[in-house]
Amino acid sequence: MSTSNCFAAALLAVLASLFYSASTHATDLNGAWASDASVCSKVFVKSNNRISFTPDAELYGGGFLVQGDRATGTFQKCDIKSMKDDGADVHLIASCSTGVEVSTLKFTVKVVGHDQITVSSNGAVNITTPYIRCPI
Repeated sequence: MSTSNCFAAALLAVLASLFYSASTHATDLNGAWASDASVCSKVFVKSNNRISFTPDAELYGGGFLVQGDRATGTFQKCDIKSMKDDGADVHLIASCSTGVEVSTLKFTVKVVGHDQITVSSNGAVNITTPYIRCPI
């Protein structure tokens, strides 16, 4: 699975988590998410009460924005086709577009703590990536 597909999978996982979490209560995951808290200010900027990506955000390990039912990366936009809550995990099938290519992806998201999630790709090579909500 390419880096862009892994990142797109992470975006969709967060969208699904807006509706499901490891507990029986929905988790609010709106906001800016990065692979590491130390890069938040290098990936995101807030201006006029709106969060967006910095011009060189992709150089700092990645991130994504969740706003309502939309998740956006620096190069991807994703839509959930189906999701299944399996206790602590949510399994997703999603359609992601880079503007050039549309891919159908499968992955799993787990809420592991306050403002912390992990995203696992479900493919030939399973990759699990942690994300943290940026305090912007």
